[in-house]
Amino acid sequence: MLTEVKNQLKVTLLSIKYALIREMLNKTTFISNIVFMILNNATFIIQWIIIYSLKDSISGYTLKEIMLLWGLAAGTFGFSRFFFDRAFNLDSLITDGKLDSYLVQPKNVLLSCITSDVKASALGDMIYAYIMLILYGITFKNFLLFTFYTISGGLILTCISVILCSLSFWFTKADVVAEAGNSLVTNFATYPDGIFKGVAKMMLYTIIPVGMTIYIPLKTIISFSLSKFLLIVFVTILFISLAFYIFERGLKRYSSSNLMVARI
Repeated sequence: MLTEVKNQLKVTLLSIKYALIREMLNKTTFISNIVFMILNNATFIIQWIIIYSLKDSISGYTLKEIMLLWGLAAGTFGFSRFFFDRAFNLDSLITDGKLDSYLVQPKNVLLSCITSDVKASALGDMIYAYIMLILYGITFKNFLLFTFYTISGGLILTCISVILCSLSFWFTKADVVAEAGNSLVTNFATYPDGIFKGVAKMMLYTIIPVGMTIYIPLKTIISFSLSKFLLIVFVTILFISLAFYIFERGLKRYSSSNLMVARI
């Protein structure tokens, strides 16, 4: 069992490596995508700086905490898009019957699909995330927690997309639901949870689990809580398990397009 896991991990890392090499063929484009993504994110922080010049606190958040919030949001998004970019258009592979080339490979079909492409600009998001952490105030503990939550949040984002895209095995036009779901999680992640009240706030901790990817991690970095840390670990494992389960169930309904496609 341990050998199988080791081999699967090795093949997955190789898949990401070769996808990155393809992206780096044009080094100018590769580097410019990263730089412009950092600059794009920075423009939003400038807006918050202007707002905080008028007020010291918004919904209990200081400017430094907003920077940390944006760092976590950028980091989780960047991690998921860089390592598992194909998870966000998995529905097109399903509806177009293009999973054939992944089915014949000697590794997990889902991991094979979602690691077959990378998003170069997502590296800019991850670099920006740690710039925000430095501005917030980096310590060894903060660095470890921030890195862990970037990974856990990125995995949850990926799993949400896999779950929503896997609906394409059962329903047509499920891509609309997947796109809307991914957009909701990403958009809400950049605002402090204090501005949301009642049902809207409850949804951010359940149906739209931004609370598990951003808000609770943010609070445990500011003031560590073991119970909240363990909750994030549990939720991450739960989403990973659900993603694999739903995809595998849907895969039994998959219909090939009989296209001869080779992966290089």
